[in-house]
Amino acid sequence: MELFLDGELADIGKKVLAGERLSREDGIRLYQTKDLLTLGYLADLVRRRKNGEKAYFIVNRHINHTNVCENLCALCAFGREASHPQAYTLSLDEIEAKASASAKERISEIHIVGGLNPDLKLDYYVEMLRRIRRALPGGVVIQAFTAVEIDYLARLHKMPVEEVLSILQEAGLGSLPGGGAEVFSPRVRKLICSRKITGERWLEVHLAAHKLGMRTNATMLYGHVETVEERVDHLVRLREAQDCSGGFLTFIPLAFHPKNTGLEPLALSGPTGYDDLKTLAVARLMLDNFDHIKAFWIMIGPKLAQVSLSFGVDDLDGTVVEEKIAHDAGAATGQFMSKTEIVRMIKAAGRIPVERDTLYNVIEEGF
Repeated sequence: MELFLDGELADIGKKVLAGERLSREDGIRLYQTKDLLTLGYLADLVRRRKNGEKAYFIVNRHINHTNVCENLCALCAFGREASHPQAYTLSLDEIEAKASASAKERISEIHIVGGLNPDLKLDYYVEMLRRIRRALPGGVVIQAFTAVEIDYLARLHKMPVEEVLSILQEAGLGSLPGGGAEVFSPRVRKLICSRKITGERWLEVHLAAHKLGMRTNATMLYGHVETVEERVDHLVRLREAQDCSGGFLTFIPLAFHPKNTGLEPLALSGPTGYDDLKTLAVARLMLDNFDHIKAFWIMIGPKLAQVSLSFGVDDLDGTVVEEKIAHDAGAATGQFMSKTEIVRMIKAAGRIPVERDTLYNVIEEGF
């Protein structure tokens, strides 16, 4: 232990050992350090304190129901105008068929996000949820629609966000994913997603969901035009919101992929593996009131996700099955990983595999 706490991070290490909250300035120093191993060691201490040697995963299935989007953010390679030859919108029958096909896989979560399609009104989403619930009865949780989509439906129908959430919750919505948070900085949002809701509005939607009893996820898109200070400010805002509601389940850093996006002309390369591990570790140390930090293997690759289990991460997401948003932006990973392979990866990293549901209730452990 002394080997890791006898350097530039010694004072921060003492805070971590004492269970003290780190400051914004601490977070910036953690990002600026070149001492990745000490950073990882400290993050791993917190991981063990919170979750022991458990590493979680979920048997889930993603559905991206439409890529038609009014925003067409510079950061995104997925969205299309309705007239674009690659634009698509799944029918309710197609969505129900995808859900039905997943029934035999014993999934515990359906994850649904898509574009802001003006032709899709609230009744489409309500019927989608009802059909999925019919196709997957029992304890399958529908985690669907980003805060951006919820806000869009509210504006489209001139309804309060709370009312939209209540209607969707009654139809079967169980949780909100964390997409759309990007980086909360207004400067960054002006450059990468100028038509998207503000970071403040994103937080408002999630806090409204928490008041209705929903648990939700949080994210940060990193590795584009943001500064280290803006990343840390994002984490501090999430921590403050969690202090208020306690409704966030997990934090998921999302590595930016520039291919086919409006930012590609800037010649951005996206984050390195070093930055990926550092971002995950800093998140574990700064977000002391979040129980879980997830490495989304789709974004950073299975091997680095496995290594991240020693850098503060306790969750590798899940089987996924189908994912279009990151892959349209050049993600080189597959779109499916079997339960057997996830368990093998976790065991090889010296962790205890735990299959969970959306709320982190244990389905199976040990294997």
